[in-house]
Amino acid sequence: MPNPALRLLTDFKRWGTPLPVWSGRLYNEYWPLAAQNIRAQGGRLLALWGEDRRSTEAGYLVHAAFLSETGIIRAEMIVDPAIAAYPSLATVFPGALRMERTLYDLLGIRATGTNDTRPWLRHAAWPADQFPLRTDFSGEGLDIAADRDYTFLAASSPDTHEIPVGPIHAGIIEPGHFHFQVLGEEILRLEERFGYTHKGVERLFQGLDVAAGARLAGRISGDSTVAYAWSYAQAIEQITNAPVPERAQWLRALCLERERLANHLGDLGAIGNDAGLAFALTQFQALKEDLLRENQHYFGHRYLMDQVLPGGVDGDLTVAAVATLQRTGQTLKSAVGRLQEILAEHGGLRDRVVQLGIISPKRAAQLGLMGVAGRASGQAWDLRVQFPTSPYDQLQVRMASAAEGDVAARMAVRFQEIFESLRLQEEILRRLPCGSVYHPLDLRDAAGEGIGWVEGWRGEVFFWLRMEQGHICRCHPQDPSWTLWPALEEAVLRDIVADFPLINKSFNLSYSGHDL
Repeated sequence: MPNPALRLLTDFKRWGTPLPVWSGRLYNEYWPLAAQNIRAQGGRLLALWGEDRRSTEAGYLVHAAFLSETGIIRAEMIVDPAIAAYPSLATVFPGALRMERTLYDLLGIRATGTNDTRPWLRHAAWPADQFPLRTDFSGEGLDIAADRDYTFLAASSPDTHEIPVGPIHAGIIEPGHFHFQVLGEEILRLEERFGYTHKGVERLFQGLDVAAGARLAGRISGDSTVAYAWSYAQAIEQITNAPVPERAQWLRALCLERERLANHLGDLGAIGNDAGLAFALTQFQALKEDLLRENQHYFGHRYLMDQVLPGGVDGDLTVAAVATLQRTGQTLKSAVGRLQEILAEHGGLRDRVVQLGIISPKRAAQLGLMGVAGRASGQAWDLRVQFPTSPYDQLQVRMASAAEGDVAARMAVRFQEIFESLRLQEEILRRLPCGSVYHPLDLRDAAGEGIGWVEGWRGEVFFWLRMEQGHICRCHPQDPSWTLWPALEEAVLRDIVADFPLINKSFNLSYSGHDL
């Protein structure tokens, strides 16, 4: 059980799940106090979401998932619909602010104790007095002409210039608005705005069966399809108490590490390109392309979509395929090692990335940084290490780390993780158990709540869902980008506008995973 300081969390109980999860309900006045206690013990906020439970519990239900050294603490609180308000957690966990603004946009309940009540995801896609996650929302006859203006923070000085970048960009990336305030070339403030690709994912899940839900989960954020599909599968498997064949568990880990490899290879090339080193882009993109073509050949999809399913995986590897992947893994290791040497010796690249875009370890802890960005700023969190599920509990993952918190550190962590993923791939292929790769689920009248939690390449992907009669009635996926985007606003401060693309690419955060 968590520290005795958390005894104010009434009736918190350990879930019957392989993941270390405690769950319970809080009284309204204990909501911020619990967050303060969790923060004092080194914990952080993972996710915040809500439900319309007026028909069954005469109110709205607010959920929060916190990460502590003992695992996940999942708290919930009933909100009186007559008040439709609850205490904000943003003063304790800064990343909560955007989640709370989104909760109002979607459910119509307001966090009190914060001055920022601007819409976050709505973007005039529906009227201000309608809320898509309420059970009485029809989605018909919507007037989208309202709320066209969004007020960015005012300039701090008459000498300050404002530079709007986006939301449409010159490349093929998704839309996001970056509003700079600069003095000369120096960035004094960056304010972001997203939600332009809001897809209504949580509403789309409602009523789906397990198979349709798995297909949608794998498409929430295309560069993290394995992480999302696996976390979704974990949640379903908890509810149905379904066993997963051992071979399938190892193949899931293989896919997750290959997803990590593909993204780190692409990012290292893109960072080099933004620093003026096109050689890095061409070399790393070629290596990534070879990996993606292997995925297509052996797993049926370049980005491994629909490979991870509740109950196992779709597809298997032959003995010949295992041997080929072992050989090409060694070739990739050699090629990346040589490129790392070249980049380390390139003075022009080092001049661009060292001491650029810094997030100190202390500030990273305050912001709750996770994943690559967190480990590059001294945050020693990796679910494969602290809370390993099968087969990671048998693989002894070596966590990548750095303390400088700059672009160079984020590059260094990516290199470390590439080599570790290649080592893990070799170990998985060498020790791959025999047996089946899929166990059919008994979905007759399946009901209950489940949680999934996977260390994706960008950070922790979290998934909560509730089922009734074999269908999904409510879910909430959470991308690490929700926590990491606000950190980018701070990472660019006192650097120059021309370095923003380089700092941004060193984080490489998701628009699609954010704009749920």
